[in-house]
Amino acid sequence: MTKDLIIKNIDSLKNHTAINYGIKTKTETFTEKLFYTLFDTSADLHKSIDELEVLFKQISVVACKKPEDLCNSIWDKFLASLPNVLEKLNQDANFILENDPASNDLQEVYLAYPGFYAIAIYRLSHELYLLNMPLFSRLMSEYAHRITGTDIHAGAEIDSPFFIDHATGIVIGETAHIHKYVKVYQGVTLGALSVSKDMKNAKRHPTVEENVCIYANATILGGETIIGKNSIVGGNSWVTRSTPENSIVLNTTTTDVKIKEKEDR
Repeated sequence: MTKDLIIKNIDSLKNHTAINYGIKTKTETFTEKLFYTLFDTSADLHKSIDELEVLFKQISVVACKKPEDLCNSIWDKFLASLPNVLEKLNQDANFILENDPASNDLQEVYLAYPGFYAIAIYRLSHELYLLNMPLFSRLMSEYAHRITGTDIHAGAEIDSPFFIDHATGIVIGETAHIHKYVKVYQGVTLGALSVSKDMKNAKRHPTVEENVCIYANATILGGETIIGKNSIVGGNSWVTRSTPENSIVLNTTTTDVKIKEKEDR
């Protein structure tokens, strides 16, 4: 097969969809610029916001499936949401500082905590989700997923303050609802019991009530599953039904440790 024929075949297979890969890289640039604008005290806010508007509208040409005037108005709504988002993120950062004995100051949390970065991009992408920009919000959340190892769907409802420790391997589904003062450790999944396309508009993921701590590698599944407030879910637990308030959920598998007998030499 000649090179020209190979190119022709590739071109014909590409033509069944219209994909502009540039939107992905532009969204990543927008996400980093947005984080810098909100948290770097040296950022020139007027200049940065103007630059963000240009990027936003370039992305919206592909990501917004509405008439042009409506697409342009979404930027104004998103911009208006930023002070409220920043207020929530400052609460999240303080909650992390108060609860993680390894944290030294807020600067460290903002700059070096992947869990905080994941929360920040979730909260920003969630605003786009609410504005009916699903592709834009998904590209932002997937960028944070790649950077932090934490997969939070932009549609999830997560109250503030919220604490993710270590971050890696966490999955939070689209219809999950997490109340205030919840702490989540690495490897936790808030997922669905089953997956089928006809469940798209159903609540598929759990609700976690106020002041719950979920330890590493716990899996909580199902839209009707509610973890009652003030509860602790132990590491490696598998939960598919609701638990009452003030519960302690434990994995009953035990590990025995034995001392080896000394061998004669």
